[in-house]
Amino acid sequence: MHLGVIGGGQLGRMLAEAGRDIGVRTTFLEAAPNPSAGGLGEVIVAPYDDEAALDRLAEECDAVTYEFENVPVEAVRYLAGKVPIHPGPGALEQAQDRLVEKRFFRSRGIDTAGFEPVDDVAQLRAAIDKLGLPAILKTRRMGYDGKGQLYLADPEQAEGAFATLGGVPCILEQVVAFDRELSILAVRDRSGNKRTWPLVENRHAGGILHWSEVPAPGVTTTLQQEADSIADRLLEAQQYVGVLAVELFQVGDRLLANEMAPRVHNSGHWSIEGALTSQFDNHVRAVLGLPLGSTEVPVPTACANLLGNVPDLSELLAIDGARVHLYGKAPRPGRKLGHVTVQGATPAQLRERLEAVLALTASGA
Repeated sequence: MHLGVIGGGQLGRMLAEAGRDIGVRTTFLEAAPNPSAGGLGEVIVAPYDDEAALDRLAEECDAVTYEFENVPVEAVRYLAGKVPIHPGPGALEQAQDRLVEKRFFRSRGIDTAGFEPVDDVAQLRAAIDKLGLPAILKTRRMGYDGKGQLYLADPEQAEGAFATLGGVPCILEQVVAFDRELSILAVRDRSGNKRTWPLVENRHAGGILHWSEVPAPGVTTTLQQEADSIADRLLEAQQYVGVLAVELFQVGDRLLANEMAPRVHNSGHWSIEGALTSQFDNHVRAVLGLPLGSTEVPVPTACANLLGNVPDLSELLAIDGARVHLYGKAPRPGRKLGHVTVQGATPAQLRERLEAVLALTASGA
């Protein structure tokens, strides 16, 4: 079988590695030469909306997916009439606009923080009056890893903040006093079969995911069921195919949806070693019409990103059970260069090993 992937970054790389294990060939469409995924399949170097390049994917591949959510929706729509492409253009379009996304959550009965649309300074001032401060002003489109957003604590910041974000359409969101950040990863195949992985606890540094732990400590059956229900409602509403990640805030016994990602997700990298079937394996299976695998997590697992630089490998690998994944990318402050997965027979053993990894990686965050 032959899979096409729009994008050639580390997520595409890990999708190709998962596909390779079951004999799937991968072709990437990537706008920049020498991508992270380049050594794992053919690379078509062209803009993501280049119709000739898209036609090649459609002709050569059994199905197509994408590894990031800023792919032009028009490109996905163009392919949808020529080759199975999953997730479909509707899910991508909803995830690209924070206001559309939040309204979609609410339409499915899923709680979110308070929010208001902001198209100009006057509307921003009205939104501040309605929601109160502190709040976060975010661009509706193209923000990720903490980019495209500003924390507002004083009404006098309004005009300057809107200008700093470029005067583009924005959304103002209430600041939530959450207990912790979680994510639920789920997968749906072409026949409507679904699986979810256990809830993941996530910690961020500078708006970038620093580390994740699964199962999230202290998760009750009720909380897991609520997260599963959120994922199920979103999957069914979109007749979704592939892996979907939903970022959540836990506030007491409530879950508030923050964002969704229609793709494999950074908070699921641990699943390569930690789950019986990783998010990458199941995404490839779902997109190509193959049976889904078990999402069981046999032992507690954690994953830390390598941000900005890669510590001495000898020290990392000296940590019992550490598995290092490097993405072949040049160092840059805050850039995701790889990740390290550790496991433990008990939560205490896992925490000890995770802290050892974090001690070595702290300088790059």
